[in-house]
Amino acid sequence: MSEPPPNILLVDDDVDACRNVSDILGDLGYRVDVAHDGPAALELARGRPYDVAVLDFRMPGMDGVTLSRHLRRHNPGTVALMLTAYASHDTAEAARTAGTWRVLRKPVDIPALLGLIGEAVGQPLVLVVDDDQDLCENLRDLLRSRDFRVCTAHDPREAASRLAEARFRAVLIDMKLPGGDGHSVFRAVRSTDPDARTVLITGNRPETDPMITEALSEGADAVCYKPLDPPELLALLERLVGACPPQSR
Repeated sequence: MSEPPPNILLVDDDVDACRNVSDILGDLGYRVDVAHDGPAALELARGRPYDVAVLDFRMPGMDGVTLSRHLRRHNPGTVALMLTAYASHDTAEAARTAGTWRVLRKPVDIPALLGLIGEAVGQPLVLVVDDDQDLCENLRDLLRSRDFRVCTAHDPREAASRLAEARFRAVLIDMKLPGGDGHSVFRAVRSTDPDARTVLITGNRPETDPMITEALSEGADAVCYKPLDPPELLALLERLVGACPPQSR
């Protein structure tokens, strides 16, 4: 089965600029949606997960930084690029705090923008399934530091929804979850996305060891024990999916 085209969201109140970039991206095989303000962009994001969002910094009603924060909460796997004619250290810092990956100065260097979109789309997409929301957020920040894209889910039902939305290079699965367990999530991954690499996570070894043994016999790739060792986890994921080392910002 062929890979679906990457989904790109363009948000800018400059209609002509959006049309120009949208046409170029469409010719390159991307699927592109366009919005001219933040609320319209959020409405689109509720119906479709985007691989990359290209956001204007200054728009009426909702600026790009605020929009980036909303998009990050809705779908943390979206890589946000910020465009601004008001580039400064404060602007860049606010954008990074909101989860933006790169900031580009207007007028936009189209080849540079296309290169960054291509690079962002190529970043491995990882799903973290754990009911500890603080841990999920910490793992997201850790993995983003190595240019992984990261989605999160907190129970088996949410994990199933994420798996239906996108194809993942790797899935990290806590074995003890509300409303089910990690073994059921592992089997859902094997059923819906069999090429995804799977890492089992547990802090309850006596209780979860039988599930881990069974999942490993069914093809799970590795086990990590809580408290997680960040360098060890990064090294494991880079071995499994071949991520690139971090680049200078």
